Amino acid sequence: MRIDSKFLAGIRRQFPAVSADPAGRRRAFLDNGAGTLVTRRAADREYDARVNWSANVGNLFPESEGAGETIREGRMAVADLLNAEGAGTIISGESATSLLFGLSYAFGREFTGSENVVTTGYEHYTNINPWVELGSNLEIKELRFAEFDKDTGMLDPGAVQELVDRNTKVVTVSAASNVLGTRTNLAEIGKIARDAKAYFIIDAVHHVPHELVDVRRIGCDFLVFSGYKLFSRHGSFMYAKPEHIRKLSPYKVLPSPKRGPEKWEQGTRDQAMFAAISGAIDYLAWVGRPSTKRPPKPGKARRTRLIQAFKTIERYEKELMDIALHGKGKTPGLNDIPGLRLYGPSNVSKEWERDPTFSFNLRGYPDRALSKKLWDRYRLAVGAEDYYSRVPAIYKKKTMLRATFVHYNSKAEVLSLLSALDDLARRKK
Repeated sequence: MRIDSKFLAGIRRQFPAVSADPAGRRRAFLDNGAGTLVTRRAADREYDARVNWSANVGNLFPESEGAGETIREGRMAVADLLNAEGAGTIISGESATSLLFGLSYAFGREFTGSENVVTTGYEHYTNINPWVELGSNLEIKELRFAEFDKDTGMLDPGAVQELVDRNTKVVTVSAASNVLGTRTNLAEIGKIARDAKAYFIIDAVHHVPHELVDVRRIGCDFLVFSGYKLFSRHGSFMYAKPEHIRKLSPYKVLPSPKRGPEKWEQGTRDQAMFAAISGAIDYLAWVGRPSTKRPPKPGKARRTRLIQAFKTIERYEKELMDIALHGKGKTPGLNDIPGLRLYGPSNVSKEWERDPTFSFNLRGYPDRALSKKLWDRYRLAVGAEDYYSRVPAIYKKKTMLRATFVHYNSKAEVLSLLSALDDLARRKK
């Protein structure tokens, strides 16, 4: 299956805001790395849960029972997305940041202060400051950064291997850089972590809309992602191996549950968040079999459709990346626009080294001014900031422009960005 023009039109109909902003202005939304648009299924299910299942869980009347069932269904949907062992491995939180802080505090209770944590040089600060906090509290000795190649944007797993020693207790990496687009070799780095008997943690927030993750195949101990980066609403989820849920001791209030994912969750759960993520995941399953309107059954049936969906998505996003990097017809790609500096991998190899995330600067234009011109003149929504990432500072930049494409973006939208940047570049010649 491939995403042709007819299928793309059907996909775009699933996103009410895909073509126009709230004021009704036609535009191309290319700021997906900061948060994707919300699919209709997610919004509808959130509304239903907000209105009909607004009670707290644990009681015998219908609103309470419905809330509990909605939460269980949401956990199962996330488990199917990640190929986790079951709904009991899925922990929810306000954000990926809060989940990783909670996890780091639990580690701090068992560490002695002699341990070190290894991460990469292109991390979001979500995956840096929780470990910095452990160092500040003298619960670890050191946080080590495996640096990437600044010319290519690629990370050699050997750079991680060099930093790991007998005192390494955590190896924690982004599945893909939210600035460079670089994909991390999770298989090799996971093996490094397991050989060192260290916890292997994955920040999949930026990567989750682009590739179907399999936590059991990767062998990670923990993985986090956020709903608003996956066509849903705000709120985040963390996979944890069952033995870690049982063994570790997170901070919690005394009367709260002492087992299962609830042991890790602070405060009352928002059932509408679980309803929304269920809708988003069932939308993705629909992409895997658009000929049927029925939502898939939880478990193997839904996972099978998700596998097919992401094969289709990856194939299409590779086409978008080829156009973005190399252009089409008379429209130059990002590699060829005069005065444009692209950060991260400049090609798409057979091994698929990147996600469709492109960060750049254009000579003669301050980043925020360029972002404004792209909006005012061309109606292109493109961000300009530091993205809470370590990367801009490494290149001695305060900010960068960033365009991130997902599967509801059209090839015409990619070409519109390229044409606008080429036009602006030529005006500065």
